[in-house]
Amino acid sequence: MTLWAPLGFLALFFLYPLAAILGESFQRAGGTPFAPFFDLLADPYYLDRIGFTFWQATLSTILTLAVGLPSAYAFARHNFLAKTLLRSLITVPFVMPPIVMALGFVALLGPQGALNALLVGLFSLEEPPFHMMNTLAIILLAHVVYEYAIVVRLVSTFWSNLDPRLEASARVLGAGPWTAFYRVTLPLLMPAIGAAAALVFLFTFTSFGVVLILGGSSYATIDVSIYTLAMKLFRLPLAAALAIVQIALTFLVMLVYARLQEATATRIELAPQAATPPGLPRRRGYLLLGGVSLAVFIVVSPLLALVVRSLFPATGEAGLSLAGFSAISSNERNAFFFVSPLMAIRNSLTFALLTTLISLPLGTAAAYILARSRGWWRSPVDALLMLPLGTSSVTLGLGFLLGFDQPPFDLRATWVIIVLAHSLVAYPFVLRSVLSTLRAMDPSLREAARTLGATPLAVFRLVELPLIWRGLLVGATFAFAVSIGEFGASLILVRPEYTTMPLAIFRYLGQPGGQNLTEALAMTTLLMVVTAAGFLIIERLRPRGTAEF
Repeated sequence: MTLWAPLGFLALFFLYPLAAILGESFQRAGGTPFAPFFDLLADPYYLDRIGFTFWQATLSTILTLAVGLPSAYAFARHNFLAKTLLRSLITVPFVMPPIVMALGFVALLGPQGALNALLVGLFSLEEPPFHMMNTLAIILLAHVVYEYAIVVRLVSTFWSNLDPRLEASARVLGAGPWTAFYRVTLPLLMPAIGAAAALVFLFTFTSFGVVLILGGSSYATIDVSIYTLAMKLFRLPLAAALAIVQIALTFLVMLVYARLQEATATRIELAPQAATPPGLPRRRGYLLLGGVSLAVFIVVSPLLALVVRSLFPATGEAGLSLAGFSAISSNERNAFFFVSPLMAIRNSLTFALLTTLISLPLGTAAAYILARSRGWWRSPVDALLMLPLGTSSVTLGLGFLLGFDQPPFDLRATWVIIVLAHSLVAYPFVLRSVLSTLRAMDPSLREAARTLGATPLAVFRLVELPLIWRGLLVGATFAFAVSIGEFGASLILVRPEYTTMPLAIFRYLGQPGGQNLTEALAMTTLLMVVTAAGFLIIERLRPRGTAEF
């Protein structure tokens, strides 16, 4: 595969649908091709949605940094009991599909959620004390929990490799602890903090599943508005214009992230992680362990509530019940879903496998392009290759719907369009996983092999592949997990016979009755188990010291 294949794939399956969106947004209406944009700017509601999306993403980023940076310090600079286990647990919510996390918050904080049920039972209350559904507070809380791992992992990995002698030298010269941190450590950490903030802002700016399920119409973001315009109101020109605005904004954020992330790879007085100070005195160590454990418990509590509610459903049955799991193994819902729940599970696994097979070579080739490129254009190309990750899945689905609706590229009735959309979202994860390993590789190894007469293929097979295979497996596992939980694009593109697990969960939630909620919780628990298993493989195989997502 030529190294330019990712750019061809991007041009055909991202830029071409983007052009279709652009063409639809310039559709003549009212005598001018810019009418949809004029309509957008003249409508206070959609201007308010754009402003709210910025506001909630900014607030989510600030809150996530405030919660995540102290934990990053603890993981970077101190050793304590169960450090590796706690570090693994905080990342589990991040790799969960958004619909899983959203339903986890329903199970925890909903009217019949675990917390309300506990308080009602303890204090004999007549009604649940917490009414957080369809509020800004639960959206922000979900975003903090969901993106907490980004701040902790990116910042702590970089922080743990900073040479502690720099700060120690400042202390010797008379600087106090806060002065040494502010004048020495913080400036060195700013690229990592900035990259984490840009990534958190990007994910919360394009948040769809969380906002759609937890927020009401008053808290609709750009993504939710695009979905409503395209799939419910059938106002495609206005939806396309809004999608163009979102893509332009996310590209700017991706450009900032690419520059900051590249800065974290510069070698500025780095030291091995073995230089991390030994464990703290017992009292301080227990306090630190208690604080980190509390943060980890809060982060994983929605998932714990989800498991509890799926095993102990509030349907009048006492004790443990597997009724939800038994129901999804039957075909009773076939008349509504067109496929049985087991078929939805099979569809998800099949699409995830095909997505992995496509994303792995594409992401690897893209990583080689960036690792070997030099010049000012490297950051813009990096941002362009990563743009599908920063583009709303709803926007991607809309682009595919508009771009591949005529022969010879009429893919709307096929499963191919789903796999292609999943691959666009998944291959950037392969790119980041492999790129971090390539940038850490000593280029003299490749040059020595070429000097000894090895062909490029032999260099890759004998020299590079043994060094990057962990990054390849991590990227492949990420691609599989991302595909199996993809929701936004599938919601627009999928036909009933290709229903996936996230869509089956969403359709369960759209039906009244406790039995539907019980089956949704059971299906979500299965999806969580599959995704978490993939994450455990990632943690096992991830090259130590890498901080890229």
